[in-house]
Amino acid sequence: MPYDVDVQIDPAITPEISPAEMRAIVEEALRSLEQPDDVELALIVTTDEQMQELNRGFRGIDAPTDVLSFAASEGGDFVLPADLPPYLGDVIISLPAARRQAEERGRPLRDELALLIVHGCLHLLGYDHAEPEDQQAMWARQADILRRLGVEPPPDL
Repeated sequence: MPYDVDVQIDPAITPEISPAEMRAIVEEALRSLEQPDDVELALIVTTDEQMQELNRGFRGIDAPTDVLSFAASEGGDFVLPADLPPYLGDVIISLPAARRQAEERGRPLRDELALLIVHGCLHLLGYDHAEPEDQQAMWARQADILRRLGVEPPPDL
């Protein structure tokens, strides 16, 4: 397997999607983004409560969110030994938020998780949506990857 994707699932939740399927989504995103074969990242699936704690601690927002990305390249104090594969960072997803959003959009949970996973991977690689032109580029890349996964992007994105 070319990519090292560590899927961690909070024991407090039971996802309907297997870790292997989540890993496959990450791998397709990385392939589509032309990442080297040896990159590593962690995908963490957790609760709203944990997401709220992380959002509060790292972004100063005291509310849960659907996805957070922590790119290793953004941490000035994060240094990898030269003999280790490149570590992209962590993508953290709230499964309860994904379920709510899937229901609100009338789409399968797998499609919503694919959207959040791809979105998180794009952030790890420097994509952002703070400015309209950046958002347009990120949404286009996101839509392309989702379609490769057989997922139609939601019309509101």
